[in-house]
Amino acid sequence: MLDRLSKKFTDIIRHISGKAAINEKNIEAVINEIKIALLEADVNVRVVRRFVNHTTEAALGAKVVSGVTPSQQFIKIIHDRLAALLGENKQDLILKGPDTQSVILCLGLQGSGKTTTAAKLAQMLKHKDRKTLLVAADLIRPAAIEQLSILGRQIGVEVYKEEKSSPVKVVKNSIKFAEKNQFDTVIIDTSGRLHIDENMMKEIADINRIAHADEILLVADAMTGQHAVDIAKEFNERVEITGVILTKFDSDTRGGAALSIKSVTGKSIKFIGVGEKIEDIEPFYPDRIASRILGMGDVVTLVEKAQATIELEEAKDLQKKIESKTFDLEDYLDQFKRMKKMGNVRSLIEMIPGLKGNIDPDEIDMNEMKREEAIILSMTRKERKNPRIIGPGRRKRIARGSGTAVFDVNKLLKKFDKTKTMMKKVSKNKEYQTQMMSRLGPLQ
Repeated sequence: MLDRLSKKFTDIIRHISGKAAINEKNIEAVINEIKIALLEADVNVRVVRRFVNHTTEAALGAKVVSGVTPSQQFIKIIHDRLAALLGENKQDLILKGPDTQSVILCLGLQGSGKTTTAAKLAQMLKHKDRKTLLVAADLIRPAAIEQLSILGRQIGVEVYKEEKSSPVKVVKNSIKFAEKNQFDTVIIDTSGRLHIDENMMKEIADINRIAHADEILLVADAMTGQHAVDIAKEFNERVEITGVILTKFDSDTRGGAALSIKSVTGKSIKFIGVGEKIEDIEPFYPDRIASRILGMGDVVTLVEKAQATIELEEAKDLQKKIESKTFDLEDYLDQFKRMKKMGNVRSLIEMIPGLKGNIDPDEIDMNEMKREEAIILSMTRKERKNPRIIGPGRRKRIARGSGTAVFDVNKLLKKFDKTKTMMKKVSKNKEYQTQMMSRLGPLQ
């Protein structure tokens, strides 16, 4: 996620941190490095110029704060300017109350990921107890209706479709259907269209006149950089959008689109797609993304992800097992499952302060994790509960059943023993436990 830009900024921050004093000469040198980094990231030239000017003014005019070094103060200024560039504050969906129907219109170029994004939004709103209807209004792309239908079945959300009709008619009838069946939210998936295609742009305007959409969200591919910004600008001028969803944000190494859209269009990025799974959509927090770019991590999002995968009572049960020495291989297997739910290893490393740049996620052996999972699944329940009974004969059987070698089984059992020892040490650190439990507290 913004890897190339983040590496540049992390290097700049390290360089600043090594300075005993920050003066006009230092500021000028650092600002020049920042300017080059932003231009290489495909950020709009005018946006870069504005960012550089504002950062320079803030740095030169900054008052010395007691207890803060000049370098720390300068880093804070860069962070705040980046956050402002990204949109400053998180922007929520503007929807009516559950007793009144709200409509979300998804539009954009073909191939930007509108259909999957519409389903991701539907699942997210379902978790917020909204009764949501997906509308298949993309009648141009082959299999678009079928794709949305499959996604709808996966997440348990109804899909409205008409095989032989026009998009305008489909939307008109879907609104009536939603009102009749008391759906409080309607998400419309539309055909991909070029912003220069007059007929297609007229069609989306006609759809919106019928839908009276509360949210008109442009779905854009983050990897297209400045092109995504130009598209957002054109769509906003033709059909006034209310926000942007950037897909493939997890694969975007440069960051040109994220850093330019707000300044160029005046519209905020509301969500980012961070993977192919249906749950891989996140609200866009400018301050958190700014921290990630600067290599400072994102502990808040990490804790939120942990909260989404583990309940407070489960956390307490796990703590009791560790303290009473009853933590077994079944519990160990559960931790694998929780890690998978939290997302890919690369994004988790980005969120932990100090790890990005010091740990290469490509060097983490994901195959070993899969191998360990297969080994544990090849054990009997009794063996998982009491690994001490796994002698030479059982180890051979487990290796055969998991398609691994006895060496791999031995390695896992040794690793498990070391993990238990480490967890016992953590369980004795009451201050650390209190901190973690306080972070999980809101789930009570």
